[in-house]
Amino acid sequence: MRAATLLCLVAIAGAGVAHAQTPAVPTFHAEAGWQKPLPNKWTIGQVSWVAIDSHDHVWVLHRQKSVVVTPDAIAAPPVVEFDAQGAFVQAWGGPGDGYQWPLNEHALTVLDDGSVWISGSGVGDSQLLKFTSGGKFLMAIGKPGQKPDNADTAGVNRAASIWVNRAANEMFVADGEGGNRRVIVFDATTGAHKRHWGAYGKEPDDTPPPAYDPAQVSRVFSTGVHCAYQTKDGLVYVCDRGNDRIQVFRPDGTFVKEAVVAGDTRGVGSACDLAFSPDQRLIYLVDGVNNKLWILNRESLAVAGSFGGVGAQPGQFNNVHSVATDSKGNIYTTEVGDGRRIQKFVPNP
Repeated sequence: MRAATLLCLVAIAGAGVAHAQTPAVPTFHAEAGWQKPLPNKWTIGQVSWVAIDSHDHVWVLHRQKSVVVTPDAIAAPPVVEFDAQGAFVQAWGGPGDGYQWPLNEHALTVLDDGSVWISGSGVGDSQLLKFTSGGKFLMAIGKPGQKPDNADTAGVNRAASIWVNRAANEMFVADGEGGNRRVIVFDATTGAHKRHWGAYGKEPDDTPPPAYDPAQVSRVFSTGVHCAYQTKDGLVYVCDRGNDRIQVFRPDGTFVKEAVVAGDTRGVGSACDLAFSPDQRLIYLVDGVNNKLWILNRESLAVAGSFGGVGAQPGQFNNVHSVATDSKGNIYTTEVGDGRRIQKFVPNP
């Protein structure tokens, strides 16, 4: 069995879930039709990531190459901004002067000044790109076409997510999606390396991780270090997708605790991405294996609720991949694979 240090275990879907006693856990309903039509016959493909800016505008990154182009469906630019009501604001992105656009779009984050960081998860996507809110290229960390290892301090290898602590001016990167297996922190202004760590705060290396075994605790990260976010109290929450778990660290990489979430027997990964309620009392975790959204007590990491299930109807998921919350407590999710959509979930009264 897994070690007793794990704080919760969500059973395989269909086998039952034990819920923690968390007061006032919200319930949600899907707001069907939230996203309004795009101009120019544009359509979106696999929506790999979602981020919310300081105006509660919703930014998504989608994979242009996944769009099946027809006379009535043209691939939208990969970065699309919507207002809080789902109306189209702008779209931009793709190849340009001074940088190489990612081979496979993966994640984005939007800073308070409107600037946008983007990562890619294709083989050779070893850079992070920064743009203005209107799509003008500003800077890059790393160079494309490289294969930085887990000790490298100049770049990333198929980075999965980006998050910036504005006060400390530090950028936390989950590195990566089939490349490296670490959390790496850069100076958000200069791009200078500050520190990095692996599972349990140990120094990561390039030894291939062991085959997934749901009965054993892996002492290293899987090949799916898929998210890394810092909370207001300074803790860093990391999605180790291929090991079905969340690990929690102090900002310097000191390990604090972990929890297995929605364990499966295939090792394809259920801890895909997470977001916090506005008061940061709850974690909203998207599970791309069981196509659910789990609600966790942030302090204990115990499961307090869930919603979703496999399907194409509003409120169901098909390859759910990313999640974000706005200041009002609304939840936004995106889907890759055949899902190819954004959903908005509104708290019930």
